[in-house]
Amino acid sequence: MIHPTAVIHPKAELDLSVEVGPFVVIGEHVTIGRNTTVGAHSVIEGWTRIGEENRIFPLASVGGVPQDLKYRGEKTWLIVGDRNIVREFATIQPGTVTGIGETLIGNDNLFMAYCHVAHDCVIGNRVIMANGSTLAGHVLVEDFAILGGLSAIHQYVRIGESAMLSGGAMVGQDVAPYTIAAGDRARMRGLNIVGLRRRGFSRELITILKKAYRILILSKLRVSDALARIRAELPGFPEVNHFVEFIEKSERGICR
Repeated sequence: MIHPTAVIHPKAELDLSVEVGPFVVIGEHVTIGRNTTVGAHSVIEGWTRIGEENRIFPLASVGGVPQDLKYRGEKTWLIVGDRNIVREFATIQPGTVTGIGETLIGNDNLFMAYCHVAHDCVIGNRVIMANGSTLAGHVLVEDFAILGGLSAIHQYVRIGESAMLSGGAMVGQDVAPYTIAAGDRARMRGLNIVGLRRRGFSRELITILKKAYRILILSKLRVSDALARIRAELPGFPEVNHFVEFIEKSERGICR
C-alpha cells in the first residue's frame, strides 16, 4: 500500500508488495524490494538499491548526498541487503568516487535511532548500531559487531567480527575480532565472551581465543612477534586465523 501523500518519482522501482507511509519522498534512481516498509516522512534518494523485507522507520534519511565536500553529484551507490531495520532519524549515505564508489549494507542489521553511516562504509551481517553511534567514511564493520550508543568510529577504521564497543567509545584504530573496546581513544578491555557464547562458540574455542588475546595484550611483545607466537601455539582454528590476519592487515594499528 502506498499512502496518497507519498511523493514517488515515476522512474523509481518499487515491488508491488512495498508499503509506503504518509509524506515519504522516494527519488528517481531508487529500487526497493519485496515486502519492505517505509515509514512516514522518510526520504530515500540517490542511486539506492534496497533489498527485501527491510523496515525503514519514520524520518529516516537513506541515500542522501554524502557529507563529503569533494562530492560533486557523481553516480555512486548505496546498496542495502535484506531484513535490515533502520530506525527513526538514522542516516545512511552512498559512496564517493574518491572511495569505493558505494556504501554496502549486508543483511539482518539493526540501525537504531540517530545512527549515522557515512560514505563508502561496508557493513556485514547481523550488526547492531545502538542509538547515536556514528561511522565516519570508509569504515568496515564485520559480521555480528555491536556498536554501543554514542560511539564514534574514525574514518578508515575496521571493526572486527563479533567485536563490541562500549557506549561512548571513541575509536581511532582498528578493533580486533571477538574483543571489547571502551573509552575515549578506545582500548581493548577483554574478549567479548557473552557475545561469543550467544553465537554458540564452544567453551574450547573461547578458551583458545582467550589465549590469543592474552598473548597479544599481556605478553608485552611487539605486535608482529605476538602474532607469530599465536600462529605457533594455536594453529588449526579458523577463528584464530581470522584474528591474526585481521591484525596483520591493519593500516591504522590496533587499539590495545
